[in-house]
Amino acid sequence: MSLPAAAEVGPGGEDAVLATKLHVPRPHEAFVPRPRLVELLDAGSPGRIAVVCAPAGFGKSALLADWARRRPTPVAWLSLDEADNDPARFWRHVIAALDRAHPGTAARLGPLLGPPAPSSFTGLVTALVNQLAESEPPPAGTALILDDFHVIESAQVVDSFAYLVEHRPAALGLLVGSRMDPPLPLARLRVRGELTEVRAEQLRFTAEESAALLRGALGTDLPAGDVAALTARTEGWAAGLQLAGLSLRGETDPARFVANFSGSHRFVLDYLTEEVIARQPAQVTEFLLQTSPLDQLSGPLCDAVTGRSDGQQMLERLERDNLFLVPLDDVRGWWRYHHLFADLLRARLLHQYPDRVAHLHAAASDWYEEHGHAEAAVQHAFAARASDRAAELIERHADRMLLRSEGMTIQRWLSALPAATVSTRPRLLLVQARLALLSGRTEEAESALAAAEQVVAAQARAAGPAGPVDDYQPSVAPGASLLVDHRAGPGLPRRVARRRRGGGRVRGQGPVVHSGA
Repeated sequence: MSLPAAAEVGPGGEDAVLATKLHVPRPHEAFVPRPRLVELLDAGSPGRIAVVCAPAGFGKSALLADWARRRPTPVAWLSLDEADNDPARFWRHVIAALDRAHPGTAARLGPLLGPPAPSSFTGLVTALVNQLAESEPPPAGTALILDDFHVIESAQVVDSFAYLVEHRPAALGLLVGSRMDPPLPLARLRVRGELTEVRAEQLRFTAEESAALLRGALGTDLPAGDVAALTARTEGWAAGLQLAGLSLRGETDPARFVANFSGSHRFVLDYLTEEVIARQPAQVTEFLLQTSPLDQLSGPLCDAVTGRSDGQQMLERLERDNLFLVPLDDVRGWWRYHHLFADLLRARLLHQYPDRVAHLHAAASDWYEEHGHAEAAVQHAFAARASDRAAELIERHADRMLLRSEGMTIQRWLSALPAATVSTRPRLLLVQARLALLSGRTEEAESALAAAEQVVAAQARAAGPAGPVDDYQPSVAPGASLLVDHRAGPGLPRRVARRRRGGGRVRGQGPVVHSGA
């Protein structure tokens, strides 16, 4: 699934953003191949588990991507983010990644995700294992790579993935990139000889690798003594070496710079980032700060946030200048900043321009909503501290999320809203009731429905004979919506459907919650 150019992303653009999660990152021009580490990973495949674990900036993703590009056999890649703590979303994305290596996987297994979402994902994983075992991959098998696994905190996701680890077919290799040990049965896998581990000690750059990286950054060779000193003082830390190379570009006395270069990773990064940013033209610095709140970057999105019209050109310039920009596709449509670089840019933005942060997030939310990316739109609305805007987006997209069995994501959003906001919006109360019903919490559902009835009645009294004005537009067709009155068309529904332990009944005048998905 190739990623369309960012400028062409329309209402169906959510698939394009998903494509960036499934895309094996391409190497930067200054990328340094590290065959010794690729060989280490090769020794652990197929059918084994490989864990690449080290702090940020050690080159974990670059190594996994290089290994994947060299593989002659199918590779399924998934870059994880915090939203993947919803188990339905996590497994939908895993299945989408594997569908690239084994077409038809999504068509066969997708329906098992619901709606309604399964209470346990063991059945889904079992079906996945059986399908992979019955397929006919090349002799070397298939590899599934999950990058940034450290963002996963959901016990349900961890447990279901651990089940795949324990019951994986012989032809499936699993590779996990993480900043910390993933909560998997590593000790048991280690004892059984099924675990390959690449940690910070192996990821540290050697003097030869450091020389190649600095040569790529400077366009010339540094004296061997300077390379050795920088390698020792960064302890082979890739991010520190890269920042040192950027700082040395404008340095008139490289030897003095190298001699004064010292400190821990974090302090080195802080200092050198200041040096790097301070040496950029004002328009570049401004662009970096204004776009730092974005997790993913495209030309049109940057234009919407910055108010400029040169977003695509600026991104391509930053990539050429090796300013910690990571490409997410092969067509120069999407990028992201290196995580550490983004953190420091955001800290600087908050320190220098605290009043701009909410505006930048609000602009990003509007762009994502306009281009069909509901999850990102809600995320930026929360970051902008725009509770009403977030509530409106949740109402608009709740139908689609429920039909995708991603109720856990909706619940997380509702929990982030002020209670007063939820209590005054009938549709949010209906969504609460729906989630409660799906989990068997009938008393909680009854309470939410009763509150929704009261709010609707109060709104009707306040509006008078004309009735309340409602321009609600669901994210699905009205006939499939859980929050639309099917008799009166879009607008607040007129009846409440209630499910009790002994069955269901309907009473009163108020909103509708349909019992089926």
